[in-house]
Amino acid sequence: KYLSDAGQKPLVLEARDVLGGKVSAWQDEDGDWIETGLHIFFGAYPNIMNLFAELGLHDRLQWKVHKMIFAMQQLPGEFTTFDFVPGIPAPFNFGLAILLNQKMLTLGEKIQTAPPLLPMLVQGQDFIDAQDELSVLDFMRKYGMPDRINEEVFVAMAKALDFIDPDKLSMTVVLTAMNRFLNEDNGLQMAFLDGNQPDRVCEPMKRYIEARGGEVRTNAPLAEYVVSEDGAIEGLRMRDGTIITADEYVSAVPVDIFKRLLPKPWSTMPYFRQFDELEGIPVINLHMWFDRKLEGVDHLCFSRSPLLSVYADMSTTCKEYYDADRSMLELVFAPCSPLAGGHTNWIGKKDEEIIDATMGELARLFPEEIANDPRWPATASQGPQGQAKLRKFAVVKTPRSVYAAIPGRNKYRPSQETPIARFTLAGDWTSQKFLGSMEGAVLGGKLAAEVVADRAVGNPTKGLKEVQQDIIAKAAGFSPKEPVGVKGQGA
Repeated sequence: KYLSDAGQKPLVLEARDVLGGKVSAWQDEDGDWIETGLHIFFGAYPNIMNLFAELGLHDRLQWKVHKMIFAMQQLPGEFTTFDFVPGIPAPFNFGLAILLNQKMLTLGEKIQTAPPLLPMLVQGQDFIDAQDELSVLDFMRKYGMPDRINEEVFVAMAKALDFIDPDKLSMTVVLTAMNRFLNEDNGLQMAFLDGNQPDRVCEPMKRYIEARGGEVRTNAPLAEYVVSEDGAIEGLRMRDGTIITADEYVSAVPVDIFKRLLPKPWSTMPYFRQFDELEGIPVINLHMWFDRKLEGVDHLCFSRSPLLSVYADMSTTCKEYYDADRSMLELVFAPCSPLAGGHTNWIGKKDEEIIDATMGELARLFPEEIANDPRWPATASQGPQGQAKLRKFAVVKTPRSVYAAIPGRNKYRPSQETPIARFTLAGDWTSQKFLGSMEGAVLGGKLAAEVVADRAVGNPTKGLKEVQQDIIAKAAGFSPKEPVGVKGQGA
């Protein structure tokens, strides 16, 4: 989109038969939409808000009441909220929302929590970036924050931000999010898209590009980057054997896929060797259709469950999926692996095992509604008052989603500009301040487009981000290797 705005005529190549990447969706045999993830739009997403305005899509966002809703761990079936009072400017509205909540933290714990976070507001990004070597728990212990702030708030935040537990998550991620939310009056206000992503977002973007002379192709998987002996890029060899050439090349594949495509002449370059320090985090998205309506809210809910991150009743929150009689819950199942802090490799489990574990968690969240269903042993302790039974489900596993923001990774995220002439990187894993998110993906794409546009008119670019000395040393001893390649529809 941004290349089109700069007067370029991009050719977009999508390996799969659906557009959208991590926000893709498709229909099952019943016509119900299956989404790769549960995606929420925040007021503190300026690049996405600008993109929607430029495409004329802003009215497709269904904004919810400005609040955060948490399930009560000790009180099954009950919820508590951070309510943002209208008219109170940031950051005071956030502070007031926490103070007004009487169920999650004591007054003393709230007072203890504030001082360690003040440097974030005073020193800004420099302080935030300096905390990347610390996990959330390390940061808490260093600055004397109460343990319950982790149990009551940070567990929910960590799993929502990066599908990972706080003892594994870099504090930079939490501080980056909080800094954005604390500095904008409506930063934490949330919106749902009013329908499926392919029709409501991807198709309008495709039309925008094509109307300006560009082209978008699906079912176009890449086999390899064609490079000369000296490493110059010469084209793209597609899986059908055809060669595509262009004036400029922009790669928007995830880091795990790029590492499998890395050409041999590039494999010893320090810029590319730093990718070894980055890998995607696994996550599972669930769709669960029930035979009746569950009591719920028109909003996103933080489950604070050991197995679940956030969820929403899409039959209430989303216009296209609305159903007055039966609920459809969409849930993020995380953490899914030891890398993310979990004790079980849920990616390797059968769908039925994942759903059974989730039904057990839902029985806790909805103790008087979920039925004792013999099909799901985890519901065996449910009493006779529960009547809601699962009538259908879908499990979407993403073995490598956003990059794992474990401590010390931020410095290895590469600039969009690369040492290869006419070759640029995009993606939420490249270096930009919004980390792994929809907002980060949009900003990463915008920065990549700026590199291409600047080169096209002869303007100076921002240059390469400095590569760490440990990576330079490792690269010096690395033997060139042929790329492994990608099977299936990964690139």
